[in-house]
Amino acid sequence: MEHTTADSGSAIDLREEAARRMADSVRASDPQMGHILQGELERQQSNLILIPSENYPSRAVLEVQGCIMSNKYAEGYPGRRVYHGCEWVDQAETLAIERARELFGAEHANVQPAAGAPANMAAYYALLEPGDTILAMRLDHGGHLTHGADINFSGRYYHVAFYGIDRQSERIDLDDVRRLALHHRPKLIVVGASAYPRAIEFAPWREIADEVGAYLMADIAHIAGLIAADVHPDPVPYCHVVTGTTHKTLRGPRGGFVLCSRDLSRSIDRAVFPGLQGGPMMHEIAAKAVAFGEAMTEPFRVYQGQVLRNARAMAEVFVREGCRLISGGTDNHLMLIDLRDGDLTGQQAADLLREANIITNKNVVPFDPRPATIASGIRPGTPALTSRGMREDEMRLIAGWASRILKHPDDAELRARIKGEVVDLCQQFPVYEDYCPR
Repeated sequence: MEHTTADSGSAIDLREEAARRMADSVRASDPQMGHILQGELERQQSNLILIPSENYPSRAVLEVQGCIMSNKYAEGYPGRRVYHGCEWVDQAETLAIERARELFGAEHANVQPAAGAPANMAAYYALLEPGDTILAMRLDHGGHLTHGADINFSGRYYHVAFYGIDRQSERIDLDDVRRLALHHRPKLIVVGASAYPRAIEFAPWREIADEVGAYLMADIAHIAGLIAADVHPDPVPYCHVVTGTTHKTLRGPRGGFVLCSRDLSRSIDRAVFPGLQGGPMMHEIAAKAVAFGEAMTEPFRVYQGQVLRNARAMAEVFVREGCRLISGGTDNHLMLIDLRDGDLTGQQAADLLREANIITNKNVVPFDPRPATIASGIRPGTPALTSRGMREDEMRLIAGWASRILKHPDDAELRARIKGEVVDLCQQFPVYEDYCPR
């Protein structure tokens, strides 16, 4: 499945008929919500989604997310539930666990976390005590809220020391990471980011962790799909714990997961339940199983390779058009455009692009003088565009449109013309064609 419109056959016809009946039911019983769902479908179909943390899951994933397992309460784990009547949800969760382990080559997998943040919270809960020291990436250098931001639980309950990127190379300096680790002696080192455009080799991180006696945790929320397809270095052989999400490059339902070594499996499982979560969302876990299965196919590997090629093609055009990219380019699915040399803030740039149906997000850049609510950068990415079947030529076209808009922020007519071209392009690459929102 290279993109989400690749379904065929009588089974698909039956599913579409069921979706139509369901949609009709929603419109009849709640016209307001039916209208809202239809509007969101049309928005996704007519806009170019460059937000790197958003994607289009397959119809199979969407359908399983709305399946009958939504009705089942299943506190605990397969074979060890608090509630009776779990024979089928046990099979669904076991399937998700087995597929996650096989996909990533992990000794143990927990598929119950509802998102990436709870997955990180579970890892901390399992490995640390309140007040223990974590070494993690600064939020304004590409890290995540759950890596120690003072407005997040992680910054409130743990002592966090931060590493960042080198001001000249705009890449992580492992010598500096080692220096900080030796100075702070953290109990946990977190490697991973939400806005870092370069590949991460995990072996040197394990060497640093071993030198100071720390656990090593990789947060692969953004790059899980790339890792699953072997187009990004693999953290599993080197990290004690790996956390991730299923809805970004992995192209599954919204949710999280935790991978770990066998000796930590009991601690991780007890941290998720009963430590942090109650009854798991079994419909989401079933949809995760579907996504993990899809990620083991050759079309998925082809798709992830195209995500990288598309990102490089887009980055090349941005650079050629005079946009400054943090670190000069990208090795993964996203890039970070620094707007500080011009007159636009990240918020203004994202607003201007949205007028032309090009959707990206504002983002702080390293050493950003502006707050995150305004920011000095934007963070384009290619997973969702690639899911629509777009390739390098389309990436060059889109990056050209975006660059022109950013160069001429006062030209409303230009944005209107480009919006028309964007809508035409979207019609050439339909997503969820003939799909009826439920």
